[in-house]
Formats: sequence, C-alpha cells, structure tokens
Amino acid sequence: MINDIQEIILTPEQIRNQIKELGLKISSDYQSDPPLLVGILKGALPFLADLMRSITIPVIYDLMAVSSYGASTKSTGTVRIIKDLDIVIENRNVIIVEDIVDTGLTLQYLVENLRSRKPKTIKVCTLLDKPSRRVAPIQPDYNGFEIPDVFVVGFGLDYAEKYRNLPYIGVLKEKIYQNT
Repeated sequence: MINDIQEIILTPEQIRNQIKELGLKISSDYQSDPPLLVGILKGALPFLADLMRSITIPVIYDLMAVSSYGASTKSTGTVRIIKDLDIVIENRNVIIVEDIVDTGLTLQYLVENLRSRKPKTIKVCTLLDKPSRRVAPIQPDYNGFEIPDVFVVGFGLDYAEKYRNLPYIGVLKEKIYQNT
C-alpha cells in the first residue's frame, strides 16, 4: 500500500494534534448544552473516534451512511442515505462529523435533510476541507486542515475501499485511479 502513495501530506502526529484542538473548541462551545455528533460512515469513523475522545464534556453520537461516490474518484451528484440515524435529533445541538468536504454537494444534502428534522442547531466538523473544489455554498464550522485539490487517502479516506487504515493522509498516485 505504501508504494501507492505519492506523498504524505499529514502525519499521524499532525492529525492527532489538530483533532485535540477541535475537541477542545467543541467542548468550550457546547459546555452548557452538549451536542450529538453525527458521524458519516465510513470515512469519518477514525476521525469521529478520536474527536470524541478529545471532547471533555458529555457527548453522544450516532452514525449515518450515505453514498455519492461508489468506486469512483468523483461524486455522482446523487446522494443516497444507506443508514439513517437511530436517535431523534429534534431540539438537539447536532454536529455532522465528516472526513472531507470537497464539492460540498453531499454535505449540503445532509444539512438540509437533518435541518428538516428540527434540531436546535446544526454545525459541521470536518477533518479535511478542499475549498478549491466547492460547488455548493457550504462552509465547515470546525475544520481540521485545508488541503489542495489532490486525491487523498488514509485515516478513513479510501479509494475503492482500500487505504482507510493508513495512519496518515497521503496523496494517492494517479496511476492507481486514472482509469475510473
């Protein structure tokens, strides 16, 4: 797997330190009314787990699974909810926890879908933000790292279900995905 990586752009230590900062910020912002974290499967799972451990106030979480990519490197533009929430979010503070915000189309759909369920507040926390690719007018409220327009894998991010287990964020060599 390591031979498929062009370069490492975020080390495990950089990721760990930034997640701690995000956890402290969320803890401070929600001290009087803890949030429900909504992790978006599968990519956000490592981020969600580390983020929860970095939050110093009581917190609960639930998971959603959506699909807009399939085995491609580009979004299809059609978002499908594969697994919905088990917890009712009405009158709760909700933070959507995402691995990466790219075009913003999937996230825009999720925010609109969850907003229709009448939460008290809804915010977005992402590990990675790629604003150069943004199509939808959406901006994360909590952002780990802004990255350039490169195809990244690792720390939950995948290509065709591979590379999620890498402890860092790396740029995937183009020859690996060029035929999709």
